[in-house]
Amino acid sequence: MATLRFSFGTMGSGKSTLALQIHHNLASREMYGLLLTCLDREGNQVTSRLGVKAPAIHVEPDLDLHDLAVRHWPLHYLVCDEVQFYTPEQCDQLARIVDDMEVDVFAFGLITDFRGILFDGTRRMLEVADERVPLQVEARCWCGSRATHNARVVNDFVVYEGETVVVGDTVAPGTQKMFGDVVRYELLCRRHFIAGDLGA
Repeated sequence: MATLRFSFGTMGSGKSTLALQIHHNLASREMYGLLLTCLDREGNQVTSRLGVKAPAIHVEPDLDLHDLAVRHWPLHYLVCDEVQFYTPEQCDQLARIVDDMEVDVFAFGLITDFRGILFDGTRRMLEVADERVPLQVEARCWCGSRATHNARVVNDFVVYEGETVVVGDTVAPGTQKMFGDVVRYELLCRRHFIAGDLGA
């Protein structure tokens, strides 16, 4: 019986690495599947900070995932990275793929946004997934405590307001500002997230 599994964690918890590993393992057994992503930092591919990457289908908000699966039939699996950015309707389409087509779906995403609030896609995945799996790689705050929040840092200050989706990267603090703001994300424990404390 097919399963919709949602694996979640903070940045740096190995989501994309595990997504790539599952896709590689299944494809190496001559199973046919699709690798999908949304707003990956390097475009139409799934990338891991470990340096591993693979081409992927970019999930635009108007892409019907059930229709995509039908067009690629026969299909054994889908590996979906960055599902926090999928629409709730697309999350329902993933569930329908599992139920109607008996295709396994492995979905990966962040749990909360930079404000500490569930993403719409994450909320829907938690509601419809057969399995909800917190990733076991624990990212750490600068203080050594378990990181629970993905803080948005703009020009070296933690911010709590703004657009939900702003693509940045984990560049070094103090990076030279060339044009506009420097946006990056920093893993923090709850205490330092609330305090806006980035450490020394």
